[in-house]
Amino acid sequence: MRDIQPIRQALEAALGPDRIAGLVAAAATADGVIFEGAYGRRAVTQPEPMTTDTLFRIASMTKAITATGAMQLVEQGRLSLDQPAREVLPFLGEAMVLVGFDDNGPVLRPPRNEITLRRLLTHTAGFAYEMWNDRIARYMEEKQIPPMRSGKLLALTVPLANEPGERWEYGVNIEMVGRLIEAVSGLDLETYLQKQVLGPLGMRDTSYIARAGWAGRMAAVHARKADGALEVMTEPPGAAGAREFYPGGGGLFSTASDYLRFLRALMNGGELEGARILKEETVALMGANHMGALNVQPLPTQNPQLSCDVDLMPGIVKKWGLSFLINVEAVPGGRSAGSLAWAGLNNTYFWLDPAAKIAGVFMTQILPFVDPVVLKAFDAFERAVYQVAGDASG
Repeated sequence: MRDIQPIRQALEAALGPDRIAGLVAAAATADGVIFEGAYGRRAVTQPEPMTTDTLFRIASMTKAITATGAMQLVEQGRLSLDQPAREVLPFLGEAMVLVGFDDNGPVLRPPRNEITLRRLLTHTAGFAYEMWNDRIARYMEEKQIPPMRSGKLLALTVPLANEPGERWEYGVNIEMVGRLIEAVSGLDLETYLQKQVLGPLGMRDTSYIARAGWAGRMAAVHARKADGALEVMTEPPGAAGAREFYPGGGGLFSTASDYLRFLRALMNGGELEGARILKEETVALMGANHMGALNVQPLPTQNPQLSCDVDLMPGIVKKWGLSFLINVEAVPGGRSAGSLAWAGLNNTYFWLDPAAKIAGVFMTQILPFVDPVVLKAFDAFERAVYQVAGDASG
């Protein structure tokens, strides 16, 4: 019998109107789920408590699920990691590199290298997000291009910020992967993922589409004010109006328990409770370094309301797999070297430790991204999970 009190204590200590209004966290080992708990309230202004079935906007935690769909098609020979992506999506053959600006406006040039699925999945294809790249932010403002999370087709016309293959920069790459899936499968991304990933894994509360009956289970998105207090956002970032496509890089609603099912499937080599979504060797491939000598770089914010400067696990060299952040060194008291992780804009986080066979999910709804209060709580949760797992194994 595991003593999960250290996890409870870590999460309870994180709560407060000037800390975290509410959160849901879950963790698993190879033996199954070891913890699932909800703390605080869904909104700082309302009495309704967080519950383990509370729904969250998981933003970029969508990426790993989209990548899984793409790797299914790689297994089938319908996509290739190193095929020029323009052969499937001709508009990617028209993408230009944004060099800078002169008196006439943006200065663009054709790329020398190809955009490929491998480069898209590793964020080395050249694309960037406007909230961390000032040149792309300026270009989008001048050309009136909406953000990718809007789901508007015009968003797909953004230029490259870097030469493909020459630099890691977090960007709208997995949105393009979603379009590759649609082009090859003949299905929209929501339908494909439901049929091939979410449905088979029993992730019944994960979808791009907010379903009837979900309103009463949805966590509110909060903004961190200058004095540290939280206020509910009436219009959180996301699709405004009807989507014209489903962005592969963000947009899913999910629960902590649903997402943990996804991580458990990967931890078990692509299978959960008799449902196989990937081959074991494909899962291992996704967790390997696919950016060579390049390293993950810090992301300086261009929009402090949406994100702080991003440098997760500072001081540790980080690589990128086929849609996962990989820490080259172990985190003291936490994940092993070679663990896989990422996050969502509204401060949702996950990690998967293939060596120790431990996975965790930590969900809040707070902006800006990498909020220091949330990161401290997430770190305490991770350390507590490893303490509990270690006590049980010892």
